[in-house]
Amino acid sequence: MAEQSRYDAGMAIRRRVLGNAHVDRAEANKTEFDADFQRFITEGAWGSLWARQQWTPRQRSIVTIALLAALGHDEEVAMHVRATANTGATPEDLREAMLHVAVYAGVPAANSAIKTVKKTLAEMAAVGKE
Repeated sequence: MAEQSRYDAGMAIRRRVLGNAHVDRAEANKTEFDADFQRFITEGAWGSLWARQQWTPRQRSIVTIALLAALGHDEEVAMHVRATANTGATPEDLREAMLHVAVYAGVPAANSAIKTVKKTLAEMAAVGKE
């Protein structure tokens, strides 16, 4: 895929998964320092990986959250939990993913991520009630 079309595809998927508001904030906060990084993740993560047809967005969402949890990246876990509103991953999916994290990456990683997932789901529910 040509570089620009991979970027365009990545940006479309990034917006579909994370939402326009999130991507617009990221774009507004982009500087000369991180512009190359932003392009890299848009092309690589979104335009190459998330664009693949082998898994559904729900499946990618579950795996991504589990990997981020296993690595202790709670801020990114929260971002991707918020994205489940767009990917179709359910709280039940996340509960199963956290059990896998506990077994394969360790209870402390899962425990930390579970706190983040619970907090983020509660925030999402509160916004939904407004």
